[in-house]
Amino acid sequence: MCRNIKTLHNFEPPATDDEIRASALQFVRKLSGSTRPSRANEFAFDRAVDKVAAAARELIDSLVTSAPPRDREVETMRARERSAERFGRAV
Repeated sequence: MCRNIKTLHNFEPPATDDEIRASALQFVRKLSGSTRPSRANEFAFDRAVDKVAAAARELIDSLVTSAPPRDREVETMRARERSAERFGRAV
């Protein structure tokens, strides 16, 4: 599940709240061992996602770097190329 969590720091444009929440959701899913909580655990699950997303936003906003921001399109193309090499498929 956690393979879907992407690096969100130092991109132009910066990470959106939706991207951060999606990463938080993947993280909580991995920790809890389920992709969808039971009704009894739904409140705790949602609260955990909210707290992880808030912590992630705080972290991303406070990180500093001297490296130039990465371009999302370039990084996507590189990932596709790595995938094609690894799995032997055309992109």
